[in-house]
Amino acid sequence: MRKSLSFALLLFVLCSFSVVNVSAQNEKQLKSLNVDSLMNPSHYPKRVHSLQFLPQTDIYVFVKSDTLWFADSKKDAKKSYLLSDLNALLKAQNEKEMSRFPAVQFISADEFTFYLGYKFCVVNTKNKTLTRKATMDSKAANFSTDHKTAQVAYTKENSLYLMKDGKEIEIASTTEKDVVFGQAVHQREFGIDKGIFFSPDAGQIAFYRMDESMVTDYPLVNTATRIATETPLKYPMAGMKSHHVTIGVYNIQTTKTVYLKTLQDTTTAEKENYLTNVTWSPDNKNIYIQKLNRKQNHLKLECYDAATGDLVKVLLEEKSDKYVEPQHELYFVPTKNNEFIYFSQRDGFFHLYLYNTDGKLIKQLTKGDWLVKNITGFNDKGTHCFFYATKDSPLETNFYSVDLKSGKIERITPEKGTHTVVFNTEGNLFIDAYSNYETPYKVCLIKNGKNVKDIYEAENPLKDYLLPQAEISTIKAADGKTDLYCRLIKPANFDPNKKYPVIVYVYGGPHAQMITNTWFAGATTFQYYLAQLGYLVWTVDSRGSGNRGFEFESAIHRHLGTVEIADQMEGVKYLKSLPYVDSTRMGVDGWSYGGFMTISLKLQYPETFKVATAGGPVVDWKWYEIMYGERYAGTPQDNAEGYAKASLINQAKNLQGKLLVIHGAQDPVVVWQHSLQFIDECIKQNKQVDYFVYPFQKHNVTGIQRCHLIKKIADYYQQNL
Repeated sequence: MRKSLSFALLLFVLCSFSVVNVSAQNEKQLKSLNVDSLMNPSHYPKRVHSLQFLPQTDIYVFVKSDTLWFADSKKDAKKSYLLSDLNALLKAQNEKEMSRFPAVQFISADEFTFYLGYKFCVVNTKNKTLTRKATMDSKAANFSTDHKTAQVAYTKENSLYLMKDGKEIEIASTTEKDVVFGQAVHQREFGIDKGIFFSPDAGQIAFYRMDESMVTDYPLVNTATRIATETPLKYPMAGMKSHHVTIGVYNIQTTKTVYLKTLQDTTTAEKENYLTNVTWSPDNKNIYIQKLNRKQNHLKLECYDAATGDLVKVLLEEKSDKYVEPQHELYFVPTKNNEFIYFSQRDGFFHLYLYNTDGKLIKQLTKGDWLVKNITGFNDKGTHCFFYATKDSPLETNFYSVDLKSGKIERITPEKGTHTVVFNTEGNLFIDAYSNYETPYKVCLIKNGKNVKDIYEAENPLKDYLLPQAEISTIKAADGKTDLYCRLIKPANFDPNKKYPVIVYVYGGPHAQMITNTWFAGATTFQYYLAQLGYLVWTVDSRGSGNRGFEFESAIHRHLGTVEIADQMEGVKYLKSLPYVDSTRMGVDGWSYGGFMTISLKLQYPETFKVATAGGPVVDWKWYEIMYGERYAGTPQDNAEGYAKASLINQAKNLQGKLLVIHGAQDPVVVWQHSLQFIDECIKQNKQVDYFVYPFQKHNVTGIQRCHLIKKIADYYQQNL
């Protein structure tokens, strides 16, 4: 049973793209999208950046048109700092001038910091000075900056360094090529996006040490050299040996390093634990870690003494018959060093729990069939916490506050859509940058839940184009009860009396959501381009995809390519019920997990899908990495049946019709082996398949080659569907 959403989901095109009425179209010929235009920056909404409040003030700043503007809630922009002003300071120090205003961060009302290549600089707008606080060489990477003390920690190759007062200090290094310091670990799973952690007072640095010697080298090959050379990648595959991670703590004053004693014993199982979400205590004395076992079904929140490395206590434990997935650090309450907010989806959705440092639960702050996405901080008194959540719609990301004492939740952002918010120290003024179906991009000042001032609004960059229309609706999942969100993009000048071919665009995997209340409704310009060519472009966020809660996402656990395939076919069933759908001309397209889904659909339903295009596809999960693969599929050893059923190698014999497989030869995420093995099996099964490789691209095809990819896929449908 299909259920349509409210008026807006009839969609943003009616309010934004179709801004030119019929009479106006007669006066001015509207343009059409082409491949080159899809990559043109002018076809995306212009934005402002570096939005922030000056510390301890109600004055906010932002960069627009290469100018830094200052304003407050009562006045328009009252002063500005020009790119020419900045370049004058750079020129005076014989530095290269900048072609655009950099991203800046204010550390006081008169000072901001920015990076000039490998130089960390501070500008004083009052004194009109520029100071280079740190200068690193070109080998430096993985910067972690304490802006107030102007200290920069970074890596060079596998070693870790600190730049302090203009001097480079070696923190950790080794001659062992398989030991890495200061980099993100565990394939950047579990919310990990860095490997260096300054203490609150910037007097200590916690860092990851990763020993990869037990992980097999995976041989990526660079064919740009006359004789091809290996560029090996450490890639632990599901069921194989994982790397060993420890955490060091460097004291900047004493120059001594201790390692946290995270091992209860020296067994391999203990060494393969995942050490996630490193958090310093506000008093700089302790470090908290969410330690997860390799099976990912048992988590311990542990506190360690930063000075000795000793385990202080285990504050709490979480277990699951499927998996526990930590994604967020702890958030300590200002003015209360002994209270923090902890993320957990123990009740089926990610919610916020207030704990003390004895491990006692004070209260659950949020609850319901919706989830909290991120915390952004607190007001200075520590009475309210601010966060993003799906409370009012799974398609939206709104901004809220919760009173830590009463538990009262208030929505800050008045408009529907997807928001990014910054706030002043007191937590009573908010700058809201958002988009929705009808709004390309808008920035407002919010107070008491109301828009009190428009700061910036982008023009519709495609107002001169005749674009396809999109509709959002819901259908029931294969279980007959769960609502699934769907998006149908129709060709411009759609005629319901005609029959149209369909391209199903699919992803279907965890941590991804294809349909959102944003400009373009979560789609890409490429999908609108395909619709412009005369196709209906259809997408379903099936069970297994993100932002709908644990039961929804974990429905695929240990049997990938079953539940999500069944849901996609419910979408096909609905499409076939539409009088304007040509069910004899259906295609399917997807990348990565979507590539796995695309080929699965093509092989399991060859009578339905005439044409398919799959990029960077997972072909057999035993060749995918440990952290993600084992969370959702277990290991090949303990779930042999699940792996065998999901394997596209075992299904290649079912191939009929046209299939184009695309892969980047340097892909470090879904390694090239996947599609090569699939092609080899097709040859063995005497099945014809089309194949295209981008020799120097990674998992995503970027740059000018992206245009080539778009044309390659579009041409394939034009020729075969």
